[in-house]
Amino acid sequence: MNEQENNSGWDAIDVAMKSLYGDQEPKHFGTLISYQFGGNDPLDGISVYIAKEPVEHWHYVTYGFSELHEKETQDPENSGFGFELTFRLIKQSDETEPSCWALNLLQNLARYIFSSGNVFNNGDYMDANSPICLKSDTELTALAFTYDQELPGMDTPNGRLDFIQVVGITADELEAMQMWNTLGVLNVCENHMPLFTTNLSRKSLLHNDEIKKAIKHGSETEGSNTRFLFIEQISWTPAQKKIFKNLPATVQIGAKQANIIGKVIKGRAVKNEPLRLVSNEATVVFRFGDHPDVVEKEDALEIILNKKAVEELAEQLQPAVKEFTIPSLNSVIFEIVKTDIRDSEGNVVETIG
Repeated sequence: MNEQENNSGWDAIDVAMKSLYGDQEPKHFGTLISYQFGGNDPLDGISVYIAKEPVEHWHYVTYGFSELHEKETQDPENSGFGFELTFRLIKQSDETEPSCWALNLLQNLARYIFSSGNVFNNGDYMDANSPICLKSDTELTALAFTYDQELPGMDTPNGRLDFIQVVGITADELEAMQMWNTLGVLNVCENHMPLFTTNLSRKSLLHNDEIKKAIKHGSETEGSNTRFLFIEQISWTPAQKKIFKNLPATVQIGAKQANIIGKVIKGRAVKNEPLRLVSNEATVVFRFGDHPDVVEKEDALEIILNKKAVEELAEQLQPAVKEFTIPSLNSVIFEIVKTDIRDSEGNVVETIG
């Protein structure tokens, strides 16, 4: 196999970048030891270009989620995972080299994808649970994913390839995306983050009244696209029949996530589509109907809510330790328990609830 054929996937990415940046020579960061031979970095490399417009920034593009050389997978339509990641980071005036933390961020995302098999699609989001640039004071603690506006999807010799851009967002922007949808929030914020560039020093865009109003309107009229939430603290115990007293099923929820769960439930009710809460131990599913009910299944607890029950439950789901039932559905007890926030070394730095 000649060199051109062997590097056809890599060459296809190079052609796409050349169409955008012409003869600019990127700064390329390769991997010394291949992941398949025991190396720690899944990506073969990351190239970084300097973009001048609409604001000067570093434009990172990965090599390794797609099939860079010969075709290896059985999927004839997609090249590897079917995408490469990009990242646009505001360039400081005195910077001559791209930030290494962004390279590590992209490799960390690759480790997650390669180990779990879970991929990122246009409109996804991810809570990083800490600053996306470690040991910085940035408010950006989560990520959104959208198509790179300047790099359209393309067909390569090894299959289809899209360019999915990683965007740094704040905790309340993430919450807004969960209550509505990622692309809706990004679109109303675009004038303040052109090409969805990431700026570590920016504050939350929800301080802007027009943006906040647009997000509120979108979530109330369109509902929430969030079908699934991974909740670290979610568990349930089945109802118990005692001789003198029957005990209803109990759902235990961490205080940190109680408030957003209530908001997303309201958004899913607008769509009349279920919300699935999943932890490593349990699954709780909220569905919507005319008659509130609780259904215990082998693999999940299903809670059916009508409009009144939705309002009652959302009002009670606050970050405070307590136990309660709602008038419309007394066959389940909800228990809010405290959440300990830990640093990277496992030390408790904050307690919620």
